Amino acid sequence: MARRAGGADLPLHGGRVPAWLGQRMTRLGAVMAQAIVHHYGRDEFLRRLAHPFWFQSFGAVMGMDWHSSGVTTSVIGALKRGLTPLSGELGLHVCGGRGKHSRQTPLELQEIGGRVGFDGAALAQASRMVAKVDSAAVQDGFDLYLHGFIVADDGKWVVVQQGMNADARTARRYHWLSEGLQDFVDAPHAAIDGEAGGEIVNLTDRRARKSRARQLDLLRDLGPDGVARAFAALEPRPEPAQMTLPHLVMPAHHDVRPQDVMSRRLHGALAAAAECGPRDFSELLSVPGVGARTVRALAMVAEVVHGAPCRFADPARFSLAHGGKDRHPFPVATEVYDKTIDVLKRAVAQAKLGQDDRLEALRRLDAQARRLERADGATFEDFVAAERRRSADYGGRSVFGWERADDGG
Repeated sequence: MARRAGGADLPLHGGRVPAWLGQRMTRLGAVMAQAIVHHYGRDEFLRRLAHPFWFQSFGAVMGMDWHSSGVTTSVIGALKRGLTPLSGELGLHVCGGRGKHSRQTPLELQEIGGRVGFDGAALAQASRMVAKVDSAAVQDGFDLYLHGFIVADDGKWVVVQQGMNADARTARRYHWLSEGLQDFVDAPHAAIDGEAGGEIVNLTDRRARKSRARQLDLLRDLGPDGVARAFAALEPRPEPAQMTLPHLVMPAHHDVRPQDVMSRRLHGALAAAAECGPRDFSELLSVPGVGARTVRALAMVAEVVHGAPCRFADPARFSLAHGGKDRHPFPVATEVYDKTIDVLKRAVAQAKLGQDDRLEALRRLDAQARRLERADGATFEDFVAAERRRSADYGGRSVFGWERADDGG
């Protein structure tokens, strides 16, 4: 049976991803996917996408708002743009998206299935069923508006879809994984992301199996009109609160605060970059223009590539790699971002030729960061203040424009 992995409450944010960031997210997302597939295989990449904590961290390291609903839309969009040209190499295909794009998912699946050989019609039906379950069988007050279907050449898939509660100004993300899925209506979710928002009717819960069966019996015995009369005759009575899945609550505040970050893990990444990067990672530093600041970003990217699920309880930490588009925790360091992409692209290109030295250097950087997690280091506030002071030097940019040398406050 598909596993439940937890959830998160995502504040609704308006606005759009600027082109300068969207293009970088496309390139970084694609090359990180290549690295994960190279090390761990396609199935593991699908499992990562089905893990809500990892998914949020993936979006944060790409410079998106670390906690908002926009992470879902922007990550799915970036992967669709970035992985489509690589579909022949990786055997991965991203379908659907937001709004009208979500409704094209069945057609996309049938077209891709005809090209690569999986049963596109069956997967199109799976796409419809997934959407129907989360919109009808799980009545939690969230209206679906995004449906992303990522499928491999062998027919394995993951679905990431999101609903909106406009009154509460929150979003809920749902993760599905085909691995181990036996029944669409009996506890099928890999994860549901979202804080409890009142009374929820979840007919996919295993405890609702008798309810589903009895509903069919009533419909057969009484017919629709009879069911309506029986329902009207019932007196209102309080319902017991339904147990909710574990979930990560993403706070409403937009800024990144010390309590949002596990400081010992941050110190480990910074210590690994400062103490070991320049000395031991010459394979990474051989890329022109790469210095200690880029190695710090690479340490966080390496953790997203190599980290175990338990490492992603604080997605905010990964926003410290490149920053965020709304200047939280600091403006996106575009020059560092570009160097990160450059290093990863060169490493992946070498790995395709059988030379894994650079990709292995990233794995060692991540391992070293874990060994140094108890090292003392700068406080979170000092780190962010230093990044803001030097933002212009790193090509700092946000939705408000380029940073100037006197904008570091």
